[in-house]
Amino acid sequence: MSLKGVITTAVAAFGAVTLAAAASLVILTTYLHRTTTNMGDSVEGVRLAEALQVDLLNLIRLPDSVLSLPSDDDHSIARTEANIRSHLIGAQHNAQTEQERALFDDVEHSISDFFLAHERAKNLSPQQMRQVMAPRMEAALTALDRLVAFNVEEARTTQLQADRWDRLANIGGVGVAVLLVVGGAGLLLWMRRFVFRPLFDISQAMRRFGSGRKRTRAPEEGPTELREMASTFNEMANSLSRQQEQQLTFLAGVAHDLRNPLSALKMSAALVSSSRPVPEERLRKTMALVSRQVARLDRMVGDLLDATRIEAGQFELNLEERDVRGLATEVLELYQSGGSSHDLRLQLPEEPVLVNCDPMRMDQVLHNLVSNALKYSPAGSRVEVRVGREGDEALVSVMDRGIGISAEDLRTLFTPFRRTGMARETAPGVGLGLSVARRIVEAHGGRIEVESHPGMGSTFRVRLPLFRAAARLLEARPEEASSPADTVH
Repeated sequence: MSLKGVITTAVAAFGAVTLAAAASLVILTTYLHRTTTNMGDSVEGVRLAEALQVDLLNLIRLPDSVLSLPSDDDHSIARTEANIRSHLIGAQHNAQTEQERALFDDVEHSISDFFLAHERAKNLSPQQMRQVMAPRMEAALTALDRLVAFNVEEARTTQLQADRWDRLANIGGVGVAVLLVVGGAGLLLWMRRFVFRPLFDISQAMRRFGSGRKRTRAPEEGPTELREMASTFNEMANSLSRQQEQQLTFLAGVAHDLRNPLSALKMSAALVSSSRPVPEERLRKTMALVSRQVARLDRMVGDLLDATRIEAGQFELNLEERDVRGLATEVLELYQSGGSSHDLRLQLPEEPVLVNCDPMRMDQVLHNLVSNALKYSPAGSRVEVRVGREGDEALVSVMDRGIGISAEDLRTLFTPFRRTGMARETAPGVGLGLSVARRIVEAHGGRIEVESHPGMGSTFRVRLPLFRAAARLLEARPEEASSPADTVH
């Protein structure tokens, strides 16, 4: 259930209902306008028909119940006939249906017959004129009555249809209103139950976590977005808790690792400062032990300082063009001259492998990788360093046949202060070497890859842009190439 999907569906549904209501209103308004026009036409038809009846009745008078024409007022007769023709024209234009036009044709025919008979009966006696004109007058009035009745019936039918549509419109309007109210109320209730409450719970969890309750976690419920938000917060809380535990473990490890060399230095200092004479051989061994412990302390402190500088954004690189072959050779010669008990191999290409790097920092990276390979490999096993090219990258591989790393530990291998279980048992350390090495390589625009299997050894690969590729990379980022000391943030 997605909040976006629910809201989108609700808005679409409300929009569809509103659009349907608006369309229905337009249709109803159009229909009512047409109904009003039809009723107006019917009323106009009734008015014209009644006006024709009045005009016909004005052409006759009934003195002593004898039908005659007012021949003594020719002007009035002409005006009345003009009115009849005008009303006939209006009635003809007002007729809309075939049935109404047929009725109008009957009216027009009967009135024409009436006027034609009147022209022929001018020289007849009143009695004869009555006999001739009375049936035709009756026929014209009857035709007009039928036209009036038709228009009245048509108006009544239109009124009934308008009433029916009015009831339907009222029902539809009430239904739409109820639907919108119920839908809006339902949406608000749903949001209160499934959106606002989980959101409030997440807010409360964040507030409790910030106040120091580190075990507080947000409930993962509600829509997908809120579950993902709660899950993200829980993952962050778990990560912070793990980091806090790792920092405590780190402090304990640092204290333990510092205690050992300090104890050795303390014993050596006590031996040297003793008033008794110390044999030269023992003194030489003691000073060698002091040198190793001081180097170990220097390395631990250096890793701590580098990690602190990286996190503070004060880590600097002094870039220059160097051959990776020379860097790898110097590192291996150092370990070979120290009397390593491992079989150290170096494989170099014939052509130079030029990179734009900080020699001291890259020497630190290679020292770390080779040192780890020696520490976590059994004595007499082979440790091999290979230098080569792949595309626009320089590739340095350090391979050993040591204890290896599990798939689970590979995911956190470069995490600061994190050491794998087998590594903790095999050799001392604070868990910063690989983290610092990765940050140094990434600062050069490269990356570190690792491939390992428990009991089968590990292979670390350092990939750096070749000199031309590195130059292009720096040209794309002129702010980093503006000075020989580049700050990595």
